Amino acid sequence: MPGLIERYRDRLPFAPDDPVISLQEGSTPLVPAPRLGERVGADVWLKIEGANPTGSFKDRGMTCAVSDAVRNGAEAVLCASTGNTAASLSAYAARAGIRGAVIVPEGKIATGKLAQALMHGARVIALRGNFDVALKLVREVCERQPIALVNSVNPFRLEGQKTASFEIVDEIGSIDALCIPVGNAGNITAYWKGFQEVGESPQMLGFQAAGAAPLVEGRVVENPETIASAIRIGNPARWEEAMAAMTASHGMVRAVTDEEILDAYKFLAAGEGVFCEPASASGVAGLLKYGAPEGVSRIVCVLTGHGLKDPQTALMQAGSVVPCEPDLGAVESAVLG
Repeated sequence: MPGLIERYRDRLPFAPDDPVISLQEGSTPLVPAPRLGERVGADVWLKIEGANPTGSFKDRGMTCAVSDAVRNGAEAVLCASTGNTAASLSAYAARAGIRGAVIVPEGKIATGKLAQALMHGARVIALRGNFDVALKLVREVCERQPIALVNSVNPFRLEGQKTASFEIVDEIGSIDALCIPVGNAGNITAYWKGFQEVGESPQMLGFQAAGAAPLVEGRVVENPETIASAIRIGNPARWEEAMAAMTASHGMVRAVTDEEILDAYKFLAAGEGVFCEPASASGVAGLLKYGAPEGVSRIVCVLTGHGLKDPQTALMQAGSVVPCEPDLGAVESAVLG
């Protein structure tokens, strides 16, 4: 399957002879979730964005942002990140043969994501400040230096991410609602853009972690805290666009607690066989908490990143390993419990 620029070039701002930096991203699985559907009384599907090359939805936007940077002669790309953008930038910069640099909040990035960024050869800077401070600083750096900024403030990021909407419509047709985690608010903005471009208007149901819920509270959260590190953002860059999407679609934005997120995270893994990172489960947590809106029968929940992005949280939430002596009786006893 070709990468998303090749697949949807007629709907993206790229000419036939433009450079394309791709890892064959997109075309991710859309799988039914019967146990989740039974609990909420609806036909529920999971868009598994953790199947992208670096394990998150960020690759959709990064192929477009880095391709545009190369088209414009950039020799380096930069972003602020809670982890997934850092991993994606690093991989696509390596693919393009240009320098990549990422600024992450010190001590606030999951191990899997940090390992990816380092292995791809990016320069990783640990900032003694949160994501919102990091984003402000990288924007200023890119204004002063000939470096391309590839955070979701870059419009090419949204162009790539909107293709997930195309895939949903291509595969199962119209849906009534989309449940999606909201951190920096670029993804919900992009999905709505994509749906609108193909004449669809599902309700956009955004969910934030209770400790990092500026859209819910209607104010900037100075010190956001949540176990869902990918959405630990207190001042979303796409705040106005995201709120406009939810208003126009007759959707909503709500908060879910860390406990509710972890319950959904474990339910997806054990009940549906789908392992996502904690932040990805916030949309499912919201659906379980608030239920399907009236009149909604078909819902897609976006799972933004793979569970292996954050192995520590998984090990903390999972059962323990069973020790066993190397003889048949002991093995049978261990297996049978």
